[in-house]
Amino acid sequence: MNYIEFRKTFYSLACFSIDQIYSAYPKFDRTNLTRWIRKGYIEHLRQGYYAFPDFRSKRDFPLYFANRIYKPSYISLHTALSFYGMIPESVSQITSVTSLKTAIFNNSFGDYSYKNIKESLMFGYELKEMDENRRLLFATPEKALLDLLYLYPFYKTEKEMEELRMDEYYMREDLNVELLMSYNGRFGSKALDRRTRLLQKVYNF
Repeated sequence: MNYIEFRKTFYSLACFSIDQIYSAYPKFDRTNLTRWIRKGYIEHLRQGYYAFPDFRSKRDFPLYFANRIYKPSYISLHTALSFYGMIPESVSQITSVTSLKTAIFNNSFGDYSYKNIKESLMFGYELKEMDENRRLLFATPEKALLDLLYLYPFYKTEKEMEELRMDEYYMREDLNVELLMSYNGRFGSKALDRRTRLLQKVYNF
């Protein structure tokens, strides 16, 4: 197996797994991966997942890899809130939620954080179009906000809600309050309901 042939086979995937490699090449010598990583030909994303370094310069691919290297998951929490302009801070860590256990991965494409929620709460996300006809699983603004309040329960006073520094114009004009409250009901959590209604009071939406 030479690298040129390997690259032609897997480049279109952007991110690929060891299982995909063995499916295409059952007799593949795994020491090739070690050698190619050392030479900088491929990047190690997490155990069993790899990518080509070319994709570091391509927009949205770090987000795309978040979906691919830990499934099922979708981008939510701070990354989604920042993307929608709901919070002022830019976010360096790529945050997702998953029905798998909580996990963190660090690689040359970014720092990836996954928070666990119940499988029944894996809803409220959509497919977003990105470069090269690929799609991202991304929380709606309303679900990203509820995921945050649910997974970070220390936001429980008016002062703490103010410290979120939510964009007040977005909350009043762009947030779909009906959808927010519908999603809120699906959580079946009295504590989350209290935090959601407190947020609504603080930001007057």
